[in-house]
Amino acid sequence: MKRPLTTLATAATVARGTYETLRRTRPGGDTLWNRTNHAGRTVTLCAGPAAALGTAVATATARALPARHRWAGALTVLAAGACGAYDDAAGDDRRGFRTHLSALRRGEVTGGAVKLLGIGAAGLAAGAVLKDRPVDKLLAGVVIAGSAHAVNLLDVRPARAAGAVLALGAGGLARGGTGAALAAAPVGAAAALLADDAAGRTMLGDTGAHALGAGLGLAVVGANGRTGLALHAAVLVAATIAADARNPQSG
Repeated sequence: MKRPLTTLATAATVARGTYETLRRTRPGGDTLWNRTNHAGRTVTLCAGPAAALGTAVATATARALPARHRWAGALTVLAAGACGAYDDAAGDDRRGFRTHLSALRRGEVTGGAVKLLGIGAAGLAAGAVLKDRPVDKLLAGVVIAGSAHAVNLLDVRPARAAGAVLALGAGGLARGGTGAALAAAPVGAAAALLADDAAGRTMLGDTGAHALGAGLGLAVVGANGRTGLALHAAVLVAATIAADARNPQSG
């Protein structure tokens, strides 16, 4: 258990340090970093890049993992965070997979389409590294991308997404093995930012929520064989379809 705790501590340290640095400096000015939350309060997006960087660095330095798993995981987290950052900075009010796919068919690339295609591709690339058989590679990609989207769906109130990452990641830590090594990264990053998120001083935004979700998905992939992956993939796909049908403004 020592190595997962080291990974968790690394994630927390990097995430908190990055958050404090961004909160003080705000490169690019307040317009880039400030948003209005559900209660009408001005909050910062500083937690998003902090969560992404903390999760990625901890994954890349997790000595319990093979080198190719470390780098595949770290790059996947960064890719998910980057796609989310694009939507945070340049996205519009359009929501829902059907809306973004319709726009894409018209030749318009929306922030949601960037997330859908970019995170999907990153998940499939990671699955190709983490698993050996074609079916398992595909299922792993679905789990990683689906987890990223699922955590983002929860980021509508303070601490919901971060709290879900802590709760779900704790199960991965308890199982030990590869899954624990991978789960420690998003759990540590989320823990370091939870208090400020809960207090309404910051929000994860798409950047942080997608990065943390991708990290959780990697942990699920590391801990499960084909049956477990298939079950997780089915649940995530069903939840996504249900959320999109119930609220086309999600996503």
